[in-house]
Amino acid sequence: MAELGHLIEEGRAQLIGPVRQELLSGIRESAQYERLREHLRGFPDQPLEGADFEYAAQLSNQCRRTGVTGSVVDLLICAIAVKRNWPVFTTDQDFRNYAEVLPFKLHRPREIIKGK
Repeated sequence: MAELGHLIEEGRAQLIGPVRQELLSGIRESAQYERLREHLRGFPDQPLEGADFEYAAQLSNQCRRTGVTGSVVDLLICAIAVKRNWPVFTTDQDFRNYAEVLPFKLHRPREIIKGK
């Protein structure tokens, strides 16, 4: 996860509230939860508007028409990425499927770019 560290150091990492919730959900050990919560507090939630959620629904419908399904949070991430022209940094393979249908970019780690 060196790439994530680089993005954080460069001030390029952004976080939305639903992703914060998703990251913290399901952590069983309270000490681990508290550590992660404290780390995430260094990232202010980017403001979301009603139009962001409407656009996420529109993108969800667009994906479904092509046979691609996704979670509410995933499609919200896609909508925010499109509207703000942010690349998405993820290891979740579902985003490759979304990227085939939707007009957002996946972040390409430097190691991959250098190895080209």
